[in-house]
Amino acid sequence: MQCFDLTVADHVAHLVLNRPQELNTMHPLFWRELDDVLTQLHRAPGEARALVISSTGKHFTAGMSLEAFGGAITLDDRTAEGRAAIFDLLTDMQATFSKLESLRMPVLAAIQGGCVGGGVDLVTACCLRYATADAFFCVQEINIGMVADIGTLQRLPKLIPLAVAKELAYTGRRLPAARAAALGLVNEVFDSQAAMLDGVLQVAREIASKPPVAIWGSKQALNYARDHSVDDALKQMGWLQGAVWSNAHVREAIMATKEKRSAAFPELAPLRSFRDS
Repeated sequence: MQCFDLTVADHVAHLVLNRPQELNTMHPLFWRELDDVLTQLHRAPGEARALVISSTGKHFTAGMSLEAFGGAITLDDRTAEGRAAIFDLLTDMQATFSKLESLRMPVLAAIQGGCVGGGVDLVTACCLRYATADAFFCVQEINIGMVADIGTLQRLPKLIPLAVAKELAYTGRRLPAARAAALGLVNEVFDSQAAMLDGVLQVAREIASKPPVAIWGSKQALNYARDHSVDDALKQMGWLQGAVWSNAHVREAIMATKEKRSAAFPELAPLRSFRDS
C-alpha cells in the first residue's frame, strides 16, 4: 500500500496513515486501499482481533484532497444526469467508512493534531477515539461551501449533544481535544503522540484478550441499540446471545482468571462467498 502501513502484533492490527508530507489527505488511492484492507480484515481477520488506526506527522488528516474535486473525481452539476451520479459516488465513499462500523472487530482511532473534514467522517465511524492534547476536530466542509456528506452529520449527533454538532457543522469551528473529551467524543487525551499510541495499543490488546465472538456480539448489540428502541434492542439481544453463547468460553475465561494466565479463545471464522468457489 502507498497510503497506509499495516502490521499485526499481539492480535492487534495497526493501520497507519503514512503520507505526512501531504497531511494524510484522502485522494482516490486512499479510498481504494482503505476499502481493500477493511474488506480483507472483515472476511479473514486471521490473528487480528482489534484494529487501531493512527497517523503520522503533525496532523491526523487534513481530509479530502483537492484533487478529489478536480480531475480524479468530478462532480458534474451541469445536468440532472450528472447530479444524479453524485448520489452513487457518495454512496460508494460512505460505504467504505461504514465498513469501519460493521467490521467484525472494534476499531480504535488515535488522533494527533488536526482531524479535519473527511477525518471526522472517518473517526466517528470508529468505536473508540483517543487524542493528543493538541488535537482538534473540524467539520471543514462548511468552510469550503459544501455540506459534510460522508457520515459526520449522521454519526456525530449520536456521539455529542445535537446542539454542539450543529454549531460545529454550521460554523466550521475547531473542537479542541479537551472539550471533545468532556463531551464524550474522545475517550482519553494524552500529552504526546507516543503516550497516546502506547495507551491505545494497550486498550486494543486488552480487547484482543477477550473471546472474539463475544466482542463481535457486543459490537453488534451496541450499534443496534444506538439506532433502535430499548425494547427492540432487548429482543435483538435475546437472538444475539442465543447465537454466540459458549459454555466453553465462559469456563476458559473463569479458569484463566483463577490460574492467572492468558485465556485462549478461537478466532472468528473466515467469511466465504460464492465468488470464492
